[in-house]
Amino acid sequence: MNPEVLLSVQDLHVSFGAVEAVRGLSFDVREGEVLAVVGESGAGKSLTARALLGMPPREATVTGSVRMGSYELVGARHSVRAALWGRRLALVPQDALSALSPVHPVADQLAAAVRSVDRVSRKAARARAVAALEEVGIAADQARAYPHEFSGGMRQRAVIAMAMLHSPALVVADEPTTAQDPETQRQILDLLAHRSEATGTTLVLVTHDLPTVREHADRVLVMYAGRLVEEGPVEEVFARPRAPYTAGLLASAPRKGRGAVTSSGSAAGRDQPQRTRRQRLPSIPGTPPNPSDLPLGCAFAPRCPLADATRCRTERPEPETHDGRTVACHRWRELPDHPAELFLESV
Repeated sequence: MNPEVLLSVQDLHVSFGAVEAVRGLSFDVREGEVLAVVGESGAGKSLTARALLGMPPREATVTGSVRMGSYELVGARHSVRAALWGRRLALVPQDALSALSPVHPVADQLAAAVRSVDRVSRKAARARAVAALEEVGIAADQARAYPHEFSGGMRQRAVIAMAMLHSPALVVADEPTTAQDPETQRQILDLLAHRSEATGTTLVLVTHDLPTVREHADRVLVMYAGRLVEEGPVEEVFARPRAPYTAGLLASAPRKGRGAVTSSGSAAGRDQPQRTRRQRLPSIPGTPPNPSDLPLGCAFAPRCPLADATRCRTERPEPETHDGRTVACHRWRELPDHPAELFLESV
């Protein structure tokens, strides 16, 4: 039996004047899953995350639908969002230092978050705050410290603890490892995945860390230039990407450590071709397009090794769903057995 749909996104658009940064995005988030949203910088991932929570930038115009049960979040009143925040929805932001008040100890801030939802005494709220911090690896004797006295990794752990305080149905983690060293990034992403599993919380994880996506996520949604490129179960997408852009991302992923990805776009250890020492690290040529000057047709066509001069350059591909996989590409049926090799360059 398939899990129930917790959040349904239909034809989501996020615009700044005449510029569309998110363009007609549709997908579902299912109860209890970890959905990873990946793509290069500028793909529209963070704007999508904010729209899911009903808190886009003030200057943005949002249309379409983001529905959670009987609640519509696009255009929702503050009272509706307030009823959901903490209890049903929570955010783990990119910048924990900006999210935390500089003038109050961290434990006091979590205690205030407890009391904003539950009617408990100050003492009980503080006890819950300290316990929540301990669950993410921050000792009780550190709880009285101020945010500037924490390391970057500790601050991020603190906002994870705050997001999980009331075991919300859905947590959106918007690139929560920005500006962290690689080891801290991995620890934070591991912690998020483990805490969501322990509390039964559904997690939407916006990240660049593809090995961690493969290890912890159930499904992955790949975005490019504000649109869905590919979506499906993690194991299937990593083993056999259908979109050239997805293949390029996988080809560029780290090759060492847990969940490493090979040059074929598959999990390390499988019987797949590997790069030799005489080959350069694969990369997608060029740069993502400016949202205010998108190419005609497929936005990825100028960088795609399979793009033709007719349909790919003139007609925008629409998402198609086959066997539980969704892809927006005119030529996905023509990809070679190991599509990541399209992005390999020999020295």
